[in-house]
Amino acid sequence: MRRILFICHGNICRSTMAESVFHYMVEKANVQDEVIISSSGTSREEIGNPVHYGTVDVLNKHDIPVVAHKAKQITLQEIEAYDFLICMDDRNITNLKRIAPSKYHYKISKLLSYAGSDRNIADPWYSGDFETTFQDVWEGCLHLFDEVFTDRCI
Repeated sequence: MRRILFICHGNICRSTMAESVFHYMVEKANVQDEVIISSSGTSREEIGNPVHYGTVDVLNKHDIPVVAHKAKQITLQEIEAYDFLICMDDRNITNLKRIAPSKYHYKISKLLSYAGSDRNIADPWYSGDFETTFQDVWEGCLHLFDEVFTDRCI
């Protein structure tokens, strides 16, 4: 069983988008029994809030079901339990490394690194550009899927 946790700042835009996209991909490949997928934020400011309406809109536009979710801050239990701690940008990585004990830093990566890129996924909370964020999340998730399920296709 593989355990994947997507992480952004507030856990209402990018990480929930990645969670929904990856759920969609694993269901299409019929490997949902082989993976646990969730998301969390590094901050406390959005705790309890639903998925941002811009994320909901862009996922609906692409016919991807939105995972039911309320924002939460990452916990030590999640850091210990998940195999992949996948951040959306460099700031998320910096903040997560402040939270996570150093013995778990090897689990931390950036989503677009799976696509061979060092780019950050822009926060649409600030940019308002949920479509560009979606395209980056989709690209990262496709390559992550290939990494995690090397013998499967979407």
